[in-house]
Amino acid sequence: MKLYIAEKPSLGRAVADALPKPHRKADGCIYTGNGDVVSWCIGHLLTQVDPEAYDPSFKQWKFEHLPIIPEQWKLKSVPKTSKQLSILKKLIKQADQLVHVGDPDREGQLLVDEVIHFSGVKGAKLQQVERCLISDLTVNAVKRSLQSLRSNQEFIPLSTSALARTRADWLYGLNLTRAYTLLAQKSGYKGVISVGRVQTPLLGLVAKRDQEIQQFISKPFYEVLAHCNTEAGENFTAKWKPSDACAPYQDSEGRVLVKGLAENVAARITNQPAKVLSFVNKQKKQIAPLPYNLSSLQIDAAKRFGYSAQQVLDAAQALYERHKLITYPRSDSRYLPRNHHHQAKAISLAIKHNDIEMKQAVEGANLSIKGRAWNDSKVDAHHAIIPTDSKKLSSSLDNISKNIYQLVARQYLCQFYDDYCYAECIAEIEINQGLFVSKAKSKISDGWKILFPQKESESFLPQLTKGQILHCERGEVIDKNTQPPAYFTDATLLAAMSNIARFVQDPELKKVLKDTDGLGTEATRAGIIELLFKRQFLQRVGKTIQATEVGRKLIESLPDSLTLPDMTALWEMQLNAISLKQQNYQGFVSPLLAKLDAIIVKAIADGPQALVNLPSSPTSAAKRFKKRTTSKSTTSSYKKRARPAKK
Repeated sequence: MKLYIAEKPSLGRAVADALPKPHRKADGCIYTGNGDVVSWCIGHLLTQVDPEAYDPSFKQWKFEHLPIIPEQWKLKSVPKTSKQLSILKKLIKQADQLVHVGDPDREGQLLVDEVIHFSGVKGAKLQQVERCLISDLTVNAVKRSLQSLRSNQEFIPLSTSALARTRADWLYGLNLTRAYTLLAQKSGYKGVISVGRVQTPLLGLVAKRDQEIQQFISKPFYEVLAHCNTEAGENFTAKWKPSDACAPYQDSEGRVLVKGLAENVAARITNQPAKVLSFVNKQKKQIAPLPYNLSSLQIDAAKRFGYSAQQVLDAAQALYERHKLITYPRSDSRYLPRNHHHQAKAISLAIKHNDIEMKQAVEGANLSIKGRAWNDSKVDAHHAIIPTDSKKLSSSLDNISKNIYQLVARQYLCQFYDDYCYAECIAEIEINQGLFVSKAKSKISDGWKILFPQKESESFLPQLTKGQILHCERGEVIDKNTQPPAYFTDATLLAAMSNIARFVQDPELKKVLKDTDGLGTEATRAGIIELLFKRQFLQRVGKTIQATEVGRKLIESLPDSLTLPDMTALWEMQLNAISLKQQNYQGFVSPLLAKLDAIIVKAIADGPQALVNLPSSPTSAAKRFKKRTTSKSTTSSYKKRARPAKK
């Protein structure tokens, strides 16, 4: 008997639908017509044991216990799903062959692997476990996946990476939460100081941005525009580019801070001849954006509709599991297998059937185009999020799900459109020994941008030639002021998590981080943000995300090494290296344990004085925030976020 072990019941049912009938449903499993069985986990059936399972004395929080580091890691069943674990263990024992059908990601790999190992599978039976990767729950897609089974041994590095992440989170979170809670309690704080490997640096990003905004002092700066015309009467403007001699009057970003200097330049160029030093007119192309991974989908949905990361994930999960309209949503890939291209016709017809608003977009697509999105070298366990060939009217969807489906469909269809083409002109002009630059951009053809209706900003620059003499009618001084950075929003916070290299302080680490290195994974980012809201460390103020008083004080109280993303970004990079067989488990864990021990020693040595400014509890801080709030929209948005946190 062959046993298929799915990650969740919905995936299990999809697998059974693709296997021979008749089916017989039993408790926690489905028997198929050929004698094989499909069963499933219900999310995580196993979890790390509590510290007191290693030593009963650990039930009481004490400094002398820290750090708590298990010599032999133990798992236990999750009480509410223990019955399903028992069913699986029995079926695993009976089975001749096992097929791992976890979700195609790091967590899905470990989740089923843990059950197999916990059930005592060893030797040849363990070596012969097969892996089925399913990214599309339609029957035909599942059948294709069942015909392309791989050895589960290929995915040991992915499972090891997930195991290292799980244990790192346990070690880091449990030990540091205990250490800083004990210190805070000595200062009169009545809550738990939750410290996490990812959540604390993320809170640090927000709190430090808030502080930067609050401490920002706006400063005036000045630009000079030259209003020029040609002999034919064509008018345009060019902006002054200060020379090196002006450096003493500029800030670090090259902005002129002295108004008198700008006024002098404007006066000197008024009613003066101007000479064209160079003129470049280039035709450029912009290729279509790649299909979505989860983060890029969440960012776009936040920008266009104001949806939170969790709202997008929930809608995408429903579109995948319940409606079978999109492929696996927790993907970190933005590429597709080359052999997936032949499904384009069926998928586009499904889009046209499912959503009448997308009819024109489908009819304008050239399905013979095979661009950069189809790249086997960039696809392994899962591919980009795209529509399936399933036909179901989108009128049956709620508004959020319908909007998410449209985003995914449009992003897929734009792969079958030509490049966006535009002309870009740059002119360098000399006026009374000063250098001025003028730039212009104009559309040549829409290409894929026809699917994203928005007015492109265009500017005019006449056709010029090198050496041509123009006339500068007048110089104009433009008064401007430096602007503070913007508060984080759902979109910008997700973007920051997805590309954390911009926020890393260590220059050496910054060099080795890739643009795609981030905080957390595609599957966990929404949950981490929601957790910070639930713990009342973050709050919504209108459309922005800001730290609460407790969140801000916590970041001020903790050492920089815990609040900066540097260490976590390095660990995320190493976890990815484990999944790619470029690093081993011990090479990741040993330095982590040494770092953890050093942090705890320093925390205890510093004592509680750093935490004396914390409010007495998160609740008291929330009440103060509520009283300070005068804006109707701000109050309502806070209440919406605060209510779930009480559950």
